[in-house]
Amino acid sequence: MLRIREAIVVEGRYDKNTLSQLVDTLILETAGFGIFKNEEQTALLRRVAQKRGLIVFTDPDGAGFVIRNRIKSVVPAQYLKHAYVPDIMGKERRKIRPGKEGKLGVEGMPPAVLEQALRRAGATFLNEDEQVPQPVSLTKADMMAMGLTGGTSSAQRRGALLKALGLPEHMSANALLQVLNTCCTARELEQALEQVDRK
Repeated sequence: MLRIREAIVVEGRYDKNTLSQLVDTLILETAGFGIFKNEEQTALLRRVAQKRGLIVFTDPDGAGFVIRNRIKSVVPAQYLKHAYVPDIMGKERRKIRPGKEGKLGVEGMPPAVLEQALRRAGATFLNEDEQVPQPVSLTKADMMAMGLTGGTSSAQRRGALLKALGLPEHMSANALLQVLNTCCTARELEQALEQVDRK
């Protein structure tokens, strides 16, 4: 299993499943063109990119490049790396027929091709002793206990925390939970909550 510092963003769950068998890192999905409508997912990608860097790993077809360009337009370039797979004609095993352009996507690529694409993209491969700071692991019950959901002033407290973390003010409790669980360490959360409590 390859360990890398950067998170990876892919189009869908099958791409994620394929990469998770090869790489030990955070892998996020755009839900295809869902990235165009989901501001909370966009905010999550920005945050993760700022914390550890983000490798964009979309399919080599037209749709993949549209999604890649969308990510390039909403995440600053200094936080992005781009992994590309070659044009290989064929179809994934789970599909009845090939995609529109007849090319294999990330999910259909052999592990060696995926690894080579990550190395060409400049992924930071970690040694056994190197550690990426681990994010918190919270549940909805933890959010309630912190007064971030389920209480009379939860929305106000959550809004103050979003501001302290530099996140969009209209982010839902579920989206905040996802951000905290992917890119906020226990110390960072503690400091942000202290800031909220001081105000």
